[in-house]
Amino acid sequence: MKQCPIIAFLYDFDKTLCTTDMQDYAFIPSLGMTPAEFWAVANGFGRRNRVDGVLAYMYTMLREAERKSLPFTREDLVEKGRGIVFFPGVEEWFARINAFGAEQGVEVEHYIISSGLREIIEGSCISGEFREIYASEFFYDEAGRPVWPKLAVNFTAKTQFVYRINKGVLDVSDDKTLNDSMPDDSKRVPFPNMLYLGDGLSDVPCMKMMRAYGGQAIAVYQASNQAGVEDLLAKGRVDFVFPADYREGSALDLTVKNIVRKMAIADRLWEENARQLRRIGEDVLADQEALF
Repeated sequence: MKQCPIIAFLYDFDKTLCTTDMQDYAFIPSLGMTPAEFWAVANGFGRRNRVDGVLAYMYTMLREAERKSLPFTREDLVEKGRGIVFFPGVEEWFARINAFGAEQGVEVEHYIISSGLREIIEGSCISGEFREIYASEFFYDEAGRPVWPKLAVNFTAKTQFVYRINKGVLDVSDDKTLNDSMPDDSKRVPFPNMLYLGDGLSDVPCMKMMRAYGGQAIAVYQASNQAGVEDLLAKGRVDFVFPADYREGSALDLTVKNIVRKMAIADRLWEENARQLRRIGEDVLADQEALF
C-alpha cells in the first residue's frame, strides 16, 4: 500500500508555542532571580568571554544553581517543564491538525527546533506530540548530573535540523548519512511539504530556507513583539504573520489548514504527473521492443 505524503510542521518553542522563555516559568524563579536579572548575567558572561549565546546561558544555569546550592539534575529540569504556559489552543492543536491532514490524504508530523532546553520541553504537557525534539541539551553522569553540553542549538545551527527532517536522518550523531548525496525525489519530506512556525529574528535562517525551497514560513506574535514580526513580513522574510492564537477557527488555524490543503493537492498533482511520465516511458519502451 502506498504511503501517504508527509507534511512536516517545524516549530520554535519559546514565544511561539509558550508565552515566554521556558526558563522563566520555574527555573529562574527557583534561583531567586527575575528573568531580566538572569538573562543579563548570561548575556553579559557570553559577551565578555566571547561565548556562544546558547552555551553561555547553559553555563549560567549550572553556575547559578551551584552558587545557590540548588539541585540541578535532568529529573529536576524535566519537572520544571510542568509549569509551562502555552498560547490559547496549543494543547488541542496537534490532534486537530493531524485529523485535518488525514482528511486531506496526508500524514502530518510535528518537530521542535529550539535554542531552549530539551529537558524542560520534555516536562511539558505537549512533549509527546513531536516526532523529534531538537533543542539544546546536557550530557549527564550516572547520577543525573550535567557534565557537558550534549547539543547547543543556536540560531543558525537550527538549519541543519531542517535538512535532517528533509532527508529523514533524525539521529544527530549521524553526520555521514546527512551529508550523503540524495536525489530530491527520494527525500522523506520534500521542502515544499514543510511549514515553519516561529516568532522573530532567531527564526529567520529557517524561514529563509522555507521560502527559498518552496516551503511556508509563519511568524506568530503577542503584543510585545507584534511590530518586529510585522517588519519580517514587510521585508519579505516570512509568508504570513498572525496573533499566537491556535484555537479552532482562528486566523492562524484557518490559514494553516489552507496550506495543508494546498500541499496535499500539490502532492496529488505531482503523483499524477509522475504516473503519466511512467506510462509514456512504458509506451516508448514497448514501441521500441516491437521494432525488434
